[in-house]
Amino acid sequence: MADRVIDLGNGFWNIRGTLRIGGVVNVGTQSSLVRLSSGGFLVLDSYGLRDTVARQVMALTDDGRAVRAILNLHPFHTIHCETTHRMFPQALLFGSDRHRRTWPALPWQPEAVESAQVAARFPDLRFSLPEGIDYICQNERVHAGSLLAYHPASGSLHVDDTLNVLPIPGLLRRLLRLPRLTFHPTLGQALQDRPGAARDFRAWALQIAKEWRDARTVCAAHSATLAIRPGSFPDHIRRALDRAEPVLKRFESKRA
Repeated sequence: MADRVIDLGNGFWNIRGTLRIGGVVNVGTQSSLVRLSSGGFLVLDSYGLRDTVARQVMALTDDGRAVRAILNLHPFHTIHCETTHRMFPQALLFGSDRHRRTWPALPWQPEAVESAQVAARFPDLRFSLPEGIDYICQNERVHAGSLLAYHPASGSLHVDDTLNVLPIPGLLRRLLRLPRLTFHPTLGQALQDRPGAARDFRAWALQIAKEWRDARTVCAAHSATLAIRPGSFPDHIRRALDRAEPVLKRFESKRA
């Protein structure tokens, strides 16, 4: 499927991108563009914009000059950092420690993207880092940790990997009793090696379900966007937790 921009209203655009594994299978990726109430725009996650998508974004942002900052939220989404910086060279560049280690020559801001200072700097968004799991796992195949960004004005949640949208037709999904939203399959490997990690993860998930209950769209990196009924986000999170419960209980039993 070609790259495209989805206008989710009230100053939030989700960009569906291409990521091919082995140059063949497109597992998809994403970026988002946010209009700030203070003026200008914010980019969530770097992505190399091309063709029609690039023209759309440039038209919205005064040929890119109105982009104030780039926030790289997932520590293992690093491919496009340099490309996006070159597209918007005046924009402040934020990332995790792993982003800085991967691209040491780029002009990173000193504050880590997951820091309280960055959250305070961009009050149009609400940020949340999952509790109980590692943000940057030593095992680089484990990508369950990410910084989630919620845009209350549009009800849009931008999430890389921590939550996934299952691309299964409704009838089959209901027959198999599968939820629409699931936690990343490497969740069990991402849990911190300490007592209480699984409990803390559950509590965190229920907390964002409560705080972001008015979410209307979930934008997941490697699957799809999911439109949900306002007020139903807590139900989606509870079902995702139910599906993850065997993994969480198995983790707890090994540390009992």
